[in-house]
Amino acid sequence: MEPVEEKSRIESLDLLRGFALLGILLLNIIGFGLHSAAYSNPGYDLILGATSDKATWAAVEIFAEGAMRCLFSILFGAGILLFTTGTSAKGAVLHYKRTFWLLIFGLFNAYILLWVGDILVTYALCGFFLYLLRNKSGKTLLISASSIILLISIFYGIVGIGLTAAKDASLEVSHATELSNINPDTRILATEWDDFVKDYQPSAEKITKELEQRRESYATAFSFNLEKTLEMHLVVVPVFLLWDALAMMLLGMALYKFEVLQGTRSLAFYKKLAIFGFCIGITFNSYEVYRGITTNFELTAVFAQMQPTYQIGRLGMAMGYIGLLVLFARSGGFVSIKTRLSAVGRMALTNYLMHSFICAVIFTGLGFGLVDKLSRTSLYLVVIAIWIFQLILSPWWLKRFHFGPVEWLWRGLTYGRWPNIKRIPSGDYS
Repeated sequence: MEPVEEKSRIESLDLLRGFALLGILLLNIIGFGLHSAAYSNPGYDLILGATSDKATWAAVEIFAEGAMRCLFSILFGAGILLFTTGTSAKGAVLHYKRTFWLLIFGLFNAYILLWVGDILVTYALCGFFLYLLRNKSGKTLLISASSIILLISIFYGIVGIGLTAAKDASLEVSHATELSNINPDTRILATEWDDFVKDYQPSAEKITKELEQRRESYATAFSFNLEKTLEMHLVVVPVFLLWDALAMMLLGMALYKFEVLQGTRSLAFYKKLAIFGFCIGITFNSYEVYRGITTNFELTAVFAQMQPTYQIGRLGMAMGYIGLLVLFARSGGFVSIKTRLSAVGRMALTNYLMHSFICAVIFTGLGFGLVDKLSRTSLYLVVIAIWIFQLILSPWWLKRFHFGPVEWLWRGLTYGRWPNIKRIPSGDYS
């Protein structure tokens, strides 16, 4: 999502960014199209769901969940270096102005376009800090990223152990004939579990209330989203998302310094990266899917922030995609597909915000109010339609204009002047 001069664009980065931008909708569509509980607790709709929905969930979990956000964050970190280092490096003032406006776009996306899962606010917060690390060596950045990933994995494991103990305590309390015989610490743990599951295993009454609010009108959807988004920004971002994004951005900066993302390493290197990454990612993600299915989607088995293996699986898949897509970028064929994916990547900010607007129209009271009306599998028909639209629109737009519309706005706000956006007069097109 970085504004980069056309003459200095790196094809592999644009293609990777376009792929990640489209791929992230595979996950976000659940937040847009189903009850809010379904994103973290697939048991919401899958326990009684069709086999096709379970297969769809499994495929997305194995090949995309976490990996696309990981890839997106890696590319954002690389973009910071592309903007702030090298012969065309921009100074601190421009970096912080650009990051400030990214924060504003994120707040607009979260509150006005009703996307509680917005990632731009988190990216902007990380961006304020990462400028200070732009001159660190690739080795230092890699060690820093690895250390944070390790700490996150340990933290997730501790969260999993704690919440599993709380769940067991809740079961003990619920089956007790005399509460006076229950240890006070056990009762406290049981209460903590009950508070935790309120959002992820909601009552029928709470489900109905949420869906009515989100469907009725833009005003009611805004009211519901306001509470959820404030919780996201005050709790989820500082505790979970900020560290997750920071680690992957540091990794992206390291990979850029090692010239991995630019596609300049040997073909053998990218083949090994793809094979090794996919082997690790598919193995760990398949294990997590297996646990989810065999426990009938028990919350402690499917909640991502309770799995110590979560970061390993998603990172493996992201590395696999980097290897595969760089090989694809360097291949001689499929020129049209590569051109379209790269165009989507060059307009990543526009396309990302477009996801929110289109889905707000489809699923909330702003438009058709279809939230929770489609099955999990049917939602992916919407995803495919949006993909096709953006793969057609993005190259069409960039044939006529130098920047995507939001990229142009971002650039103007950053530099304090409005660049020429038109390539040639529109009359030259039939």
